Amino acid sequence: MLILVTCLFLFITALALVILRVTQPDARYAWLVASGGAALAFVSVFIWLVQMPFQLTLPAWKPESLFSTPILFSADGISWAFAIGIAALTLSILLTAVTRPVFANSLSWAGILTLGGMGILAVTANNPLTLLLMWAFLDITELLSQLISVNGEKNSERAVISFATRMLGIGLLLWAYIESLANGSMVVFQSMPSDTGIFLVLAAGLRLGVLPLHLPYAADSSLRRGFGTALRLIGAVSSLSVLGHIQIASTGFTPILMILASVAAIYGGWMWLRAPDELNGRPYWMIGIAALAVLSALSGNPIAAAAWGCAIILVGGALFLSSIPDVRLSRALLVGSWSLSSLPFSLTGGAWAGNLSFTAVFALATQALMMAGFVRHALRTSGTESLEDQPSWAKAAYPAGILLLLVTQIILGFIGWDGARQTGNLILALLASVLTLGLVWGTRRFRIFNPVRAHWVTTTGAGVNSLYQWLWSLYRGLARLAQSITEALEGEGGIMWTLLFLILFISIIVQGIQ
Repeated sequence: MLILVTCLFLFITALALVILRVTQPDARYAWLVASGGAALAFVSVFIWLVQMPFQLTLPAWKPESLFSTPILFSADGISWAFAIGIAALTLSILLTAVTRPVFANSLSWAGILTLGGMGILAVTANNPLTLLLMWAFLDITELLSQLISVNGEKNSERAVISFATRMLGIGLLLWAYIESLANGSMVVFQSMPSDTGIFLVLAAGLRLGVLPLHLPYAADSSLRRGFGTALRLIGAVSSLSVLGHIQIASTGFTPILMILASVAAIYGGWMWLRAPDELNGRPYWMIGIAALAVLSALSGNPIAAAAWGCAIILVGGALFLSSIPDVRLSRALLVGSWSLSSLPFSLTGGAWAGNLSFTAVFALATQALMMAGFVRHALRTSGTESLEDQPSWAKAAYPAGILLLLVTQIILGFIGWDGARQTGNLILALLASVLTLGLVWGTRRFRIFNPVRAHWVTTTGAGVNSLYQWLWSLYRGLARLAQSITEALEGEGGIMWTLLFLILFISIIVQGIQ
């Protein structure tokens, strides 16, 4: 029931904002309503700790012979960490919205609150059917947002290609569900056969752009901070949450997946380090960290996969929402580098507990690249927004939003979930830290570590998407061929074609009789 209470705080607040927008479009207290609802939801997630673990089962669909699996949500040591991350991000976005040029946009805030509620439902979903419904809602929301915001046929095609890839991920989730039903298992993630785990990894990879590599957003997309941050990070966490609940059996296909994930990890880390700014580099942040989560899941360490998933939303969220150059806040952001370090009692303290085997070198290098890139972006000195002309309450709300995510990272290192108080492998954690320091030193002295021009990310990303563009061109070519055949059969010559096929059919039959 507590899961429903948290989500109702968010959904009811979103509905209230919509009603206020219609009835009182100039209401000055809309931001207070939005922030108050998000704050109540954030606090309510901590109350889960009193009753965990617990479940929320919705009434079964009719007929039960056809819908044997109920809609089931569960709060445990993994889903709680994801839920508190989503609730913290939602509140943080609203607190930092005071600096945005489109501050008084209650419809955008309603969308953020709705995404937060759906994200919490997604990370607490405890069977494939429930997760499938949550994924579908988030995917449709992302597709509509992209189609509305982008300009040009090419960018619209990219949005549709991304949506199709995500639908393929949903198809793999459905396949894992069918395999579990065929084996007679009770279909919850904890009891699913280990051989179906590989389908869940593929599903998460396709939805994240990790397996295979792709960039679902154009670098010039208008979805930037605020709603865009919520949409991208909550969508990523909803995909990664499934990796924290499953044990994956090693198969002959597992080494191939680990190699692909390693390539994606190195590529994402390198691009993130060299990105001109944090928003242009955000797709690579998601690719690099998500690839580390996939590697952890494939190596039999679901706790580490969950930790990297929390890092995406908490560490990345604090950086992407930080839009004002402030020396003190920039230094405070370095808490995120500690959270990524896998040092004892950090958010990712158990990252090296699994058996990464031959991919350990790639994972270590990626971790160092992601940390070095984070330090470089956190210590930037440029920005387009300012608090100088803001009232005193706004000057307090903005840093509170950033500090909220930083404090949540520290809290998750010690309490609340299965990955708290982890010591991990101190030697590898120290080695990653040393590599990070070397990369940070090198970025200030070697040109290869720095971007050449601002549109560098866009041109490089176009090469990554060449495979998808080729497949899309092939699809359109086949569609044109099918259309030509249809027009030929339905046009004036359709009767002649019918007679020709009939004669050929009769000739084949006659030859068979003889």
